[in-house]
Amino acid sequence: MCRWLAYSGPEIYLEDLIIKPSRSLLVQSRFARENYVENMPGMPDGKFPTNGDGFGVAWYGEREKPGLYRDLRPAWSDRNLVNLAEQIKSGLFLAHLRAAYFGLVQRSNSHPFMHERWTFQHNGEISGFDRIKRSLQFAVAEELFPCIEGTTDSETAFYLALSFGLEEDPKAAMERMVGFVESEMNQAGIDEPFRLTCAFSDGDKLYAIRHSTDNKPKTLYYNRRSQDLDKVLSEDSATPSSGTILLSEPIDDCPDNWESVPPGSFVTVADGRVAVEPFRPRAP
Repeated sequence: MCRWLAYSGPEIYLEDLIIKPSRSLLVQSRFARENYVENMPGMPDGKFPTNGDGFGVAWYGEREKPGLYRDLRPAWSDRNLVNLAEQIKSGLFLAHLRAAYFGLVQRSNSHPFMHERWTFQHNGEISGFDRIKRSLQFAVAEELFPCIEGTTDSETAFYLALSFGLEEDPKAAMERMVGFVESEMNQAGIDEPFRLTCAFSDGDKLYAIRHSTDNKPKTLYYNRRSQDLDKVLSEDSATPSSGTILLSEPIDDCPDNWESVPPGSFVTVADGRVAVEPFRPRAP
């Protein structure tokens, strides 16, 4: 459905992961390998290699709020993305390619989404979102509701998580958000799945979730050893051989470099370590 990447570690240029690798995110915008369409109404099952309905990058630096660049054009046609990635260094950033089955192709629908220091990006879908959108958005905190700018299920899920306490306890807030969405889907008689493979951050820690109601979640990987980052980067990347990458699809052709996150998992990246815990949604 979409492709995304998130990095936490010593500062590197954005291009070292987004542009330069042999299977970089830029390459995946036209030639994704592991992007599959399954049981989506009106869409044939099988590969969906093109992710050209917008893109975005959020990066953390010396300022309080992260930088954010999003557009509605395909990533492969935007020289600004390449130029920015050549110049910007960051120790924590998120990048996303959008493939929109439903919803408008507009800048406000491109990921990552940002609220103060929090950023969020998603690969998956809330099936039947148009049928429960009203009830979901009624649960968004009154002071946060005006911040919703686009029309996607992903942005609504982000603001629900913020409403349910993302800043205080990210894991519990996400479990409440997913549990609430699933309960609303059940009440509306929606049998199709809720799939959530997402990454989000407050600028200090990096988090990710791999979950789905039909046990067919979108893919999620991380590099097996932080010291093996140099195997992923191109030879001319003057970067330290440490750091953690979370991503939807490997950016090289070496499967041994990557560990697949099990379905039903919550991932935390902090202090150079990756912790994987069970993810158990529960309605608030």
